[in-house]
Amino acid sequence: MSSKEFFDRVAQDWDEMREGYFSEDVMESALAVADVRKGGIAADIGAGTGFISQGLIREGLRVIAVDQSEAILNEIKRKFGDVDTIECRVGNAEDLPIPDETVDYTFANMCLHHVERPPVAIREMTRILKPGGRLVITDADEHEFQFLREEHHDRWLGFKRSDIKAWFQAAGLTDVGVGSVGSCCEVQSNCCDETASIGIFVASGEKGVST
Repeated sequence: MSSKEFFDRVAQDWDEMREGYFSEDVMESALAVADVRKGGIAADIGAGTGFISQGLIREGLRVIAVDQSEAILNEIKRKFGDVDTIECRVGNAEDLPIPDETVDYTFANMCLHHVERPPVAIREMTRILKPGGRLVITDADEHEFQFLREEHHDRWLGFKRSDIKAWFQAAGLTDVGVGSVGSCCEVQSNCCDETASIGIFVASGEKGVST
């Protein structure tokens, strides 16, 4: 099963599942690092059912929510049906359906470990940023919980923070920082007596202004 098929299957239950995995601290850390400003435009990549999007809308931003699962996006449309500041687009992180230099902020929460080529996705997330815009990624630290490959169809068992920093810099981002959210992702296996407790990083960088 692909990650898309997994999220198609769990779309209607994802909000409840997500609440058990990680806390609002993740969203608060991402928004704080980005220093979001009211009136800006943000892309939420691998948006899921709108965990990050909800915070962005609350802060007065317009949001382009991108996900490869139409079923997941249907949940966003249902949840934010009366909100005119969010637009949903089907697409994947390595080939974003957003033109160059469109958004002030790009966010990707717990998306990168489902991506086949993370450095390519980071370059794509940078491409859509306006000069001076910021990319913020929150995701899992490197770990050894193999059951997440089988049960959640993760492509990557988290990441080394040094690799994330290098990929940001290779994409041309400056003022790159990678730190800890301060809380963990907790996942219980469905078929064995094993619980994953994984650190969560928040990485950010700024796209240079053309001269």
